[in-house]
Amino acid sequence: MAFSARYLTYRTLAAALSRLPESVAVGVAVGVSRAMALRQSESLAMGERNLRRVLASECVHGVEPDTALVRRLARRSFGQYARYWVDGSRLPSLSPEKVRAHFRLERAENDTNLREAWAQGRGIVMALPHVGSWEWGGAWLALEGMPMTAVMERLEPPELFEWFVGQRAGMGLTAVPMGEGSSTALLKALRDHVLVGLVSDRDLVGNGVPVTFFGERTTLPGGAATLALRTGAPLVPVVVYSGPGSWHTAEVLPALDTTRSGSLRDDVQRLTQELATIFEDLIRRRPEQWHMYQPNWPSDVAGGDESS
Repeated sequence: MAFSARYLTYRTLAAALSRLPESVAVGVAVGVSRAMALRQSESLAMGERNLRRVLASECVHGVEPDTALVRRLARRSFGQYARYWVDGSRLPSLSPEKVRAHFRLERAENDTNLREAWAQGRGIVMALPHVGSWEWGGAWLALEGMPMTAVMERLEPPELFEWFVGQRAGMGLTAVPMGEGSSTALLKALRDHVLVGLVSDRDLVGNGVPVTFFGERTTLPGGAATLALRTGAPLVPVVVYSGPGSWHTAEVLPALDTTRSGSLRDDVQRLTQELATIFEDLIRRRPEQWHMYQPNWPSDVAGGDESS
């Protein structure tokens, strides 16, 4: 069977990163990423644009974020993204003891929030932003007897996607390909008392729910809210930050109030806006760990200003 160069490259890099000492693997990846960040690229420019939104949300009205600070954070974010890939490559080969030794919950109430949601016996819908390394959280949850099913964007070539699915299975994560049939698979997972994780700060399909996110109108996926409302599973916002040091630190917030108060459409919109507001706070805490290098607002494509 002939494999593509892209597939072989990923496999080779992952194997190398998993065998190197962690400090060396992270150092090499971060060094390469920072060198890449010195060159202006579409990804870097979009990262700067998105980070400017984050910083502007904390500025006095009419005051623009410092351009030099935005640029430094965007370049630092490349290094954090490199760490994300190193972590993902090394995680399947780590022992359970190693995973536990490098993962922690931020506060005692985080554990309470998690256990109370799980005790309801309906699974959990976890909604996360593209921050840090959420897969570490998934691996730790599997060790705690709360295996996660997550939607994964299809990759090309197909053998690369299948390899990624196998890698995540080794971490205790079940990957469901995005597209037709994914909703059915997630509903079944919740009926089977399984935790579902959905990264929910980017509308990949383009049919999301209108929200205000960092002061500007856009759409975010309504899947997390819809699943929770239809199944009765608690809807729990979560983030997993990289650091400090070799730690991975999770914040598990209280479940949102999913009591029906109107039509399904209205309730989905309400909850998705609540998630957007919570994500704003979580992203502001570690803006350089927000892996968002794609257009995420209409004005990114139109080139205009659609702030509200």
